[in-house]
Amino acid sequence: MEINRNEYRNPLISRYASKEMSAIWSEQRKFSTWRRLWVALAEAEAEMGLPITEEQLNELRAHVDDIDFALADQYERKLRHDVMAHVHTYGDACPNAKGIIHWGATSCYVTDNTDVILIRDSFRLILAKLLDVMRALAKTAKAYQNLPCLAFTHLQPAQPTTLGKRICLWLYDLVMDLEDLEHRMALLRTRGLKGTTGTQASFFSLFKNDGAKVRQLEALVDKKIGFESSFAVTGQTYPRKLDAQVADVLSGIAQSAHKMATDLRILAHRKECEEPFEKNQIGSSAMAYKRNPMRSERICSLARFVMSVQSSPGMTLATQWFERTLDDSANRRLVLPQAFLALDAILILYRNVIDGMVVYPKVIEKNLRAELPFMATENIMMAATAAGGDRQELHEHIRQHSQAAAAVVKQEGGENDLMARLEADPMFAGVDLGSALEPSLYVGRAPQQVDEFLDEIMAPIFEKYADVTSQETEIFC
Repeated sequence: MEINRNEYRNPLISRYASKEMSAIWSEQRKFSTWRRLWVALAEAEAEMGLPITEEQLNELRAHVDDIDFALADQYERKLRHDVMAHVHTYGDACPNAKGIIHWGATSCYVTDNTDVILIRDSFRLILAKLLDVMRALAKTAKAYQNLPCLAFTHLQPAQPTTLGKRICLWLYDLVMDLEDLEHRMALLRTRGLKGTTGTQASFFSLFKNDGAKVRQLEALVDKKIGFESSFAVTGQTYPRKLDAQVADVLSGIAQSAHKMATDLRILAHRKECEEPFEKNQIGSSAMAYKRNPMRSERICSLARFVMSVQSSPGMTLATQWFERTLDDSANRRLVLPQAFLALDAILILYRNVIDGMVVYPKVIEKNLRAELPFMATENIMMAATAAGGDRQELHEHIRQHSQAAAAVVKQEGGENDLMARLEADPMFAGVDLGSALEPSLYVGRAPQQVDEFLDEIMAPIFEKYADVTSQETEIFC
């Protein structure tokens, strides 16, 4: 297909998201789904005894996907109504069934039920990609469960952890996101057949005021389109609360991805870990030596977009007067597809980064050992006390030596010489200072916590979703 370079192209489509997610929100999928909904309604009405022939149904079924978009555009310019434009377009393709298309329905029968179907399909794709990211994180956490590294609180050096344990923190954020996603997927339901203001008046009339038949018709349609139930009550649309809840789930995953990518950017700054960097990749047009964390930066950039989008559905919900106002429409056309497309792109990048993450154990050890003497002082003081020293005097000596060593590092730009100072102090003559600096002594149960987390939390998830996976998508650049 020839690309028009004189009009705006959405980068979510041209650069970032997968073809699978783009297809879900395409015009073809949207309007084919409208037609499938019209077929489902006609089939159910026929089964409930309304005068619809099998010939009419077959005609409708035969033209579900062959949509004349140019004709639909002509109708919409004339009628200023997208649903009626497609009713007429479908009717022109199905002249025998034209009179029963959309029978008893209002526009939101096709628009809102289609959106629920697209949300469901998008959730399924997000679920598969999220699980693949989680599998990659679990594998990497296991590989580095025993590698001590400097931990940080307040972005200041703190008691050591292991790289594998840190990766488990990233992974656990996604576990909580998965729980939210599962919850929302389980609660998805259709708008059903509720009529123009939610009263089902048109269908009530069609079935001569037989409410039981109206409910039976709605249940039949729900089953035909793959759902167990519809919302109990609605106005003209399904409750816009649903859109806000969907955006919350997507934002939550984006938040977790942003956190991981930010951590990795800081680790790249410290030269401890890096995202994959390809052989011919250019980090900077001017500074040829650079290895910029561009994929992690893109994750943060896209995640910020998804998080910002979270507010729109909530504001739309808050301003839907009574049974409905149409100021939701344009906003939703932007928010729902783009939030899913952006999160899809984030998960593609997330998997790519973790699958190819580069770790530099020697640099990690060097950075840890530069801070470790300060962290080892409590153990050293305890050992010197056990060897017969006075705890309070030892504490004072360590305090003075620590301050002096810190001054060398901060004021002179020198190396941490605390251990040399302690070795020269007779107060610590009975302490094996060399063994006191073994990093594994200071990581606590971090290695065991990795195993416990993977066994107790992740293994059941991976077993539950053993058959759910996504195909790997090549990133644009």
